[in-house]
Amino acid sequence: MPGVFDRLDKEIKDKQKEGGITPLDLAALPPALRKIMRLMLRELQMNYPRLCEVMDAMPEAERLSRDELDSALANLTEQFWLIRIGEGAKAVYKVNLRRKEGSKLAAGIWSALDAKLKGKPKDT
Repeated sequence: MPGVFDRLDKEIKDKQKEGGITPLDLAALPPALRKIMRLMLRELQMNYPRLCEVMDAMPEAERLSRDELDSALANLTEQFWLIRIGEGAKAVYKVNLRRKEGSKLAAGIWSALDAKLKGKPKDT
């Protein structure tokens, strides 16, 4: 019989499958992954050579090695933070932004408000 924690773990994994990120999720990332996501959020899409170029332009203390970059990109792709199109040096990475929820207002709210306003007597 599944417990509360099993159910919560399943819900978290289901959310991860939906993909996308929120600002709170970004704050919880390890520093190396957060650095890459901040870069990606500026352009939303980057190819691998451009990512390497940007990483090489960073101050040495903030720079990731190619192995660290490759590992971080693989990790972010597995967790659905990034979408990878292609392989190797021709790979293009895109940020997987979470869909916004639609409005919770009833579909006819504007027509109902309009009808109320039209029914209101004019001030003379």
